[in-house]
Amino acid sequence: MNSIEEKLWNYIDGTCTPDEQQAISILIETDENYRRQYEELRLLNAEFENIELEEPPMAFTYRVMEAIRTEEASVPLKASINKNIIRGLFGVFTFIIASVFIYALFTINWSAGSTHAASFSVPDVKLPVSLPNKNILSSTPVLKAFIFFDVVFGLFFLDAYLRKQRAARQL
Repeated sequence: MNSIEEKLWNYIDGTCTPDEQQAISILIETDENYRRQYEELRLLNAEFENIELEEPPMAFTYRVMEAIRTEEASVPLKASINKNIIRGLFGVFTFIIASVFIYALFTINWSAGSTHAASFSVPDVKLPVSLPNKNILSSTPVLKAFIFFDVVFGLFFLDAYLRKQRAARQL
């Protein structure tokens, strides 16, 4: 659309300022090109006003709204959870649990022959970094809490995996 048509549409719609309206009315009276385009656009606008728009039936509106609801209900979680992040976390926790378990197996004195289960002690871990309390990492409650946390996460991921497998078989 060129600037002449834009000015004339603004004039027809009444959206131009009074100064612009006066200038355009003078151009329509004096310029043949403006007058011809003004008449064409005025007739076109009159035809637009005569068009009757039909409203869609209520069933159509209901079906469209139901389709939107069902689409939105099935999509939001898939769009927000990245499966690679879940797999990465599962791998990290599995590695940590396996490492702690293997470390514990290699540090147990198998020839001690102790009958008490409480006699197991975690060896002193020497870290290259100086910490204020070096025994906090090797203390029994901290180690138990860490293993408990990893086991709970591992069971959570195993449950999610098994549910997904069951759902895939049912389809």
